Amino acid sequence: MAVKNFFITAGDVSGDIHAANLMAALKAQDPSVRFTAVGGSRMQSLADTFLCDLASQGITGFVEPIKKIPQLAQLLKKIRAHFETNRPTAVIAVDYYGFNYRVLLLAKRYNIPCFYYVTPQVWASRQYRAKRLAALTQKMYVIYPFEPDFHQQFGGNAVFLGNPLLDKIPAPVEKTYPAQDDKNYPWKLGLLPGSRPGEINRLLPVFYQTFKQVLQHYPNTHAYLFALPQADDKQLLSLLGETPHPQFHLVKETDYKQRAQMDYLLACSGTATLENALLGVPMLVAYKMFYPTYLVARCVVKVKDISLVNILAKKRLVPELIQQDASAYKCTQETLAMFSHPQKLTALRNDLLQLRASLGEPGVADRAALDILKELSK
Repeated sequence: MAVKNFFITAGDVSGDIHAANLMAALKAQDPSVRFTAVGGSRMQSLADTFLCDLASQGITGFVEPIKKIPQLAQLLKKIRAHFETNRPTAVIAVDYYGFNYRVLLLAKRYNIPCFYYVTPQVWASRQYRAKRLAALTQKMYVIYPFEPDFHQQFGGNAVFLGNPLLDKIPAPVEKTYPAQDDKNYPWKLGLLPGSRPGEINRLLPVFYQTFKQVLQHYPNTHAYLFALPQADDKQLLSLLGETPHPQFHLVKETDYKQRAQMDYLLACSGTATLENALLGVPMLVAYKMFYPTYLVARCVVKVKDISLVNILAKKRLVPELIQQDASAYKCTQETLAMFSHPQKLTALRNDLLQLRASLGEPGVADRAALDILKELSK
């Protein structure tokens, strides 16, 4: 049996995680497979050849990538050379449409079969991209139950095997809240300002000031800032604008144990919001973009809500505070509304756990790996 050489590419932190899980699953199915990768540290640890750490650079949005064009062009040149001299058995793209689309175009030129794992949310904006993906991929592995029908409209071969977050998110812990408003209750308030530098710079000061304002009403509240393991502690703390409050804590974890214990979360829009939902932790969602990016986004985004939780629920389960609304004042008001009426937390938690049940069962990467290998054996 010929050795299978996969080229796999991801461009952000969440994509790095999903891609690494898929790589591990493919190696478990066939220990002889080899990987050349573009992605992040997790992919690098599994790759036989690693071309570039793209995931840690946080290149995203409509305007920001323009500054990175020379760098991305050089990377594409390197990938083209790899395709010419070491023709992969298949290319696997993971999320991150802008760059991965160009990788798929290169693969098409060399007649290399392509798969898309964690297909970009083209249903939310620029739906013409779905037709492009259909033309460039042999199969797509989507992460929401409604997506196969969407892609079928554009000729795409898409399957839903479950949401891959279920492979890494533990089962929800048992959780209770006070029976009534209790000013002395030791609330646990989690802060998730995002994984990209721009998101963190814009939201962490807002979230920290929200915590300070909540303390005026609930003085025993503790805040927990959840940061990536590789984050620079000094740089993060400098964004607070003061010496951290004694009840403020910095958390770096990979197992979600402390996040699962939170009573309420202030979360940047993105993958983290769905992680929170799978943990059953109530939240509000905030987002502040580079303003030119926001102006473009207003023109192209076709969905009413930005939070994955609200989109999947098809109703406004959690508050969304965007741009100027993502202020410490409004975040504080939303948080106090929940702490003063704990029954709202219980109801929201139950809704989030119902959402989890709709997204399938763990073992998604294993099922996708097996399916990719079957597709290549046809």
